[in-house]
Amino acid sequence: MSTVLDKIAQIEAEMARTQKNKATAGHLGLLKARLAKLRRELITPKGGAGATGDGFDVAKTGDARIGFVGFPSVGKSTLLTNLAGVYSEVAAYEFTTLTTVPGCIKYKGAKIQLLDLPGIIEGAKDGKGRGRQVIAVARTCSLIFIVLDVLKPLGHKKIIEKELEGFGLRLNKQPPNIVFRRKDKGGINLQTMVPQTELDLDTVKTILSEYRIHNADITLRYDANADDLIDVVEGNRVYVPCIYLLNKIDQISIEELDLVWKIPHCVPISAHHKWNFDDLLEKMWEYLKLIRIYTKPKGQLPDYNSPVVLSSDHRSLEDFCNKIHRTIMKEFKYGLVWGSSVRHQPQKVGKDHVLEDEDVVQIVKKV
Repeated sequence: MSTVLDKIAQIEAEMARTQKNKATAGHLGLLKARLAKLRRELITPKGGAGATGDGFDVAKTGDARIGFVGFPSVGKSTLLTNLAGVYSEVAAYEFTTLTTVPGCIKYKGAKIQLLDLPGIIEGAKDGKGRGRQVIAVARTCSLIFIVLDVLKPLGHKKIIEKELEGFGLRLNKQPPNIVFRRKDKGGINLQTMVPQTELDLDTVKTILSEYRIHNADITLRYDANADDLIDVVEGNRVYVPCIYLLNKIDQISIEELDLVWKIPHCVPISAHHKWNFDDLLEKMWEYLKLIRIYTKPKGQLPDYNSPVVLSSDHRSLEDFCNKIHRTIMKEFKYGLVWGSSVRHQPQKVGKDHVLEDEDVVQIVKKV
């Protein structure tokens, strides 16, 4: 494995040496592509899938999954204990938590699984300190809480972001708006919708030649860079929303707290004193983008206690039926919907109707 690490170190050193200008754009693109390939080799070694660590594979339960990522001793276990009521061992020394500790909270009717992951250290993406297993679990989460010590937040924030990005996680980003289609012949065909500052046909060809792709259609719909193109070609990137939790705010002054509040995607908290948990849960709900749908049996009042929770990407009536039980769609005739997604109360709708938060649905089956 050290040879791969050596190669990565050499490429990073060469990239640091190389000046950034129009003439070196192709060379830098090639180096970035090589780096991405070596990183992929680190994640899954050539001999097949990488070995999983004991205690890291936790069954996915509930409507969403949140992972706590951070350095050792920043208060992840205290936060889990106080949020979910699950005891995760807390002590004054580093690396108290050695495996994943799961917990569960109920918020606005949704069951949300919380995972307290062991602390990661610099170099985690290269396999140091069980970092690879920790980040592999983080890839399966719907939202990541990066827990930082408020006394040294920005230095730690940069290191953790670098570790996660090196492992194919993209935080608070949208997938690149690039169309990439392989074909059998015809060479590289590049279309640009807007003027490009970094990518031109030669640079694109250089990057793709590293992946041995010589025939493809590429459409750039915005001013993209080499990293965006590599992400699309690799195809194994995970785009996850992320909230930065600045813990231990009981140790700073009000003036410092006002400054800290201005950092984007950030919530200052005190896990020990349970300060600002309401704001944290509200922001968590906003970033998870979940919607609640209430069921209404025929001739009865809607059941407001146990909603069916859907993600905002998959919220058609068909998704709603499949969430309850897969066999419902076979007998589905139409649905009656009350709420903000329809004009009339109730309204008869088909399976493709898109639901809104807090709609009430009654399913009518074929006789």
